Amino acid sequence: MKRDMDIVREILCKISDVPGKPDHGVLVEGKTAEEAAKILYHVGLLEEAGLLKGQELSGLGMETSLWADLDLTWAGHDFVDAIRDPQVWKETKKGLEYAGSFTFDLVKALAKGFVTKKIEEHTGVKLEF
Repeated sequence: MKRDMDIVREILCKISDVPGKPDHGVLVEGKTAEEAAKILYHVGLLEEAGLLKGQELSGLGMETSLWADLDLTWAGHDFVDAIRDPQVWKETKKGLEYAGSFTFDLVKALAKGFVTKKIEEHTGVKLEF
């Protein structure tokens, strides 16, 4: 299965917006079985990448792991803050289309660049990192 950055964004924003530490049900509610499988696959990727943490629930015969106590890590919160704004996300995705292929670090850097630009345009303060 291919990594889908729109699904990544959806998962992280949803977990960020829900009070407490939700389980996978919040993420797959109203989804088809195929959509749910993609979401749960991406939850595993995000946990592996260190953007979220949770308790993986798996058992014999289960094709996909289920999750409880989902929460963002510090890096997960930083990423959500960079990509939450729909316009920033749209510009980030457009920039990635030009590249053709990308790494997660490139996605973060590009989103951070658009957020930085937006802040500088709004405040007139030049940000340096």
